Amino acid sequence: MPRTHSALPSPAGPVRPTPRARTALRPAAVTVDGGFWHDRRATNARVSLPQGPDLLESAGNLQNLRLAAGTAKGVFQGAFPFVDTDVYKWLEAASWQLADEGDEPLAADVARIVALVAGAQQPDGYLNTWFQLVKGGERYQDLRWGHELYCAGHLIQAAVAHHRSTGRPELLDVARRFADHIDSVFGLPGSGRPLDGIDGHPEVETALVELYRETGERRYLDLAGYFVDRHGHGLLGGDAYCQDRVPLRAATDVEGHAVRQLYLLAAAADLAAETGDAELRAVGERLWHTMTTTKTHLTGGLGAHHDQEEFGDPYELPNERAYCETCAAIASVQWSWRMALLTGEARYSDLIERTLYNGFLAGVSLDGERWLYVNPLQVRDGHTDTGGDQSARRTRWFRCACCPPNVMRLLASLAHYLASGDEQGLQIHQFVTGTYATDRVRVRAETDYPWHGTIAFTVEETPSDEPWTLSLRIPAWCREFRVRCGEETYDSPPDDGWLRLSRTWTPGDLVVLELALEPRLTAADPRVDAVRGCVAIERGPLVHCLEQVDHPGGGLDDIVLDPSRPLAVKHRPDLLGGVTTVVAAGRRRRIPDRGWWPYAPASGPAAEPGGEPVELTAIPYHVWANREDGSMRVWLPTS
Repeated sequence: MPRTHSALPSPAGPVRPTPRARTALRPAAVTVDGGFWHDRRATNARVSLPQGPDLLESAGNLQNLRLAAGTAKGVFQGAFPFVDTDVYKWLEAASWQLADEGDEPLAADVARIVALVAGAQQPDGYLNTWFQLVKGGERYQDLRWGHELYCAGHLIQAAVAHHRSTGRPELLDVARRFADHIDSVFGLPGSGRPLDGIDGHPEVETALVELYRETGERRYLDLAGYFVDRHGHGLLGGDAYCQDRVPLRAATDVEGHAVRQLYLLAAAADLAAETGDAELRAVGERLWHTMTTTKTHLTGGLGAHHDQEEFGDPYELPNERAYCETCAAIASVQWSWRMALLTGEARYSDLIERTLYNGFLAGVSLDGERWLYVNPLQVRDGHTDTGGDQSARRTRWFRCACCPPNVMRLLASLAHYLASGDEQGLQIHQFVTGTYATDRVRVRAETDYPWHGTIAFTVEETPSDEPWTLSLRIPAWCREFRVRCGEETYDSPPDDGWLRLSRTWTPGDLVVLELALEPRLTAADPRVDAVRGCVAIERGPLVHCLEQVDHPGGGLDDIVLDPSRPLAVKHRPDLLGGVTTVVAAGRRRRIPDRGWWPYAPASGPAAEPGGEPVELTAIPYHVWANREDGSMRVWLPTS
């Protein structure tokens, strides 16, 4: 059983276990001040976040709050009953950014919008502009689609972020009044509460756990446990879409709407941490294993179906019809981080790394102004996509604008997901330029990762006479590595993914981790029908893809990769803000004209032999769709 950590404080961040939590690890304090993630976070702070208020104003979200407060006249604006959450996610993102650095204009925007939210709240704590303005105050009559508790969850998370970052109580007071109202309404039969029910979109559960962590009010934790355990009892009709087909404790597979499933599992991990519930921990371990082995795309993307945004069957991992919603990638990071803290196992951070660099980061353009809601692994030649929420073209904003502010909040809080500490020392989960610290030690890192594989760690603060352990995650993708620490060298793969260096350290001690970043070809499990006979190009944590713009003279549907030819690495400072590409050899097939019928006898040639040789330029997947529209593909046929 993991120990509690009464001596270890937690820095501000989205997950802050109490001192009594039964976790193996606790979040450490990280400052990112250079390199890859610093640059992407700077774009988020400089471009994406400041645009938020204007976008929320133009979409009507802020006006809805004024209407609910009675300070303006008009009608509700927005296509969905949950548009309030776009405001709350932006507030959370802005609050984490304020914790990272002072920003007076941003602080003023936050204060103004917090006041709008507080003004819209009803005297008994209820707050949802759709139901207040459109439904005449009707409450909790459409739990499947109304998203009232989902909205409350995002409000609570924004309030916790605002309080942890600024110390100000205004938004936390709003969240507590809403949570108290919910606690007075929902409960088991015989509890004295009038309604036994759950929301069609899990979210309030993990928010309530964090509200408990912030306030110490045990009833918020109990309420979260009630909601988690009432899923799967037919309260919403008993289907998988709303996570209501089977109780979570009895589940053997991830199913239904991907984001809903992952938010519910994140809450289960939080509850397991705070209560020591071994059954919930086992559920998380079981379902995470099932998800990663049978339902996760190479990019870390999740969700096979556009229809209902849901998981498919095992090994149903299509390319051009992959959904892989950006919000699902974010939810995956949130759940895996909770499992990493709960168990101490490196595999959860392996998935976090893959998801961050690929399935998540593709969701926002390099300039921070355009977004992808879905993240396919192939766009065919001649596609006629015209834009929209489910588009393969980047869009300024969406009718269902859940993804953009969700991206903003993960980037703003990213430092929280990079390192942890325990009584033994410091664990480095992700590699950035900056400082990693617990209450006892501080380590400085310098790196150009993921473009180069060298990370240099310098011990800056350490007890003078007390040994501790610096643990480095050796990524699961890494074939060769070397660690130099003083006169010692380590290059044997650790059994559990953690290379542990235990000693009495001195300020100035240097540890150098060198990860071999040779490009590689990757094949899928043979049960994945969609990519049988294909390979993908990877380098380090980055999945690569081809874009039509780099391959003039035709599209990508007729390109074949030659796996017998070596892959080469080429840094392109002129391309996409400066990226390292992988160069491969291929051919353009000469496909015979079969007339009006495209099928032929299996014994005959599928295409004429030979074909035009072509040099293939594979760019990192996360930077695709930043130039002209065109075809794209990750998985490449080899014959």
